[in-house]
Amino acid sequence: MKIGQLAEQSGVHVESIRFYQRLGLMPSPPRTRGSVRRYGEEAVERLRFIKRAQALGFSLSEVKLLLGLSVGEHCAETRSVAEEKARLVEHKIADLRAMQRALQKLIRACDAGGRGRGCPIIETLCKK
Repeated sequence: MKIGQLAEQSGVHVESIRFYQRLGLMPSPPRTRGSVRRYGEEAVERLRFIKRAQALGFSLSEVKLLLGLSVGEHCAETRSVAEEKARLVEHKIADLRAMQRALQKLIRACDAGGRGRGCPIIETLCKK
């Protein structure tokens, strides 16, 4: 299939496919007669792998690592990468919860403020 068909079947834009090729995430098939590249079904599967890994929060460099680990038996190494990603996600969740509490506190301060005063949210953000 041509790159446009590959993009359609995998749900990935053509420019993203080319970007993944430049990063080494996707192989570039050889050009056939007429200077057209033809992709097989394995390219669709690889792109879907990349997108699913990204949806789980893996960076493109981590996706490249996972693709390398997918060849052969590297389950322990893959698990280690996933465990590290899970730890990072937990830290992000904790940071987001702290941000949520801070915002809720600012919103409550705004509710408690009187008319004619400045906005407590803006005042708090302007403090040094």
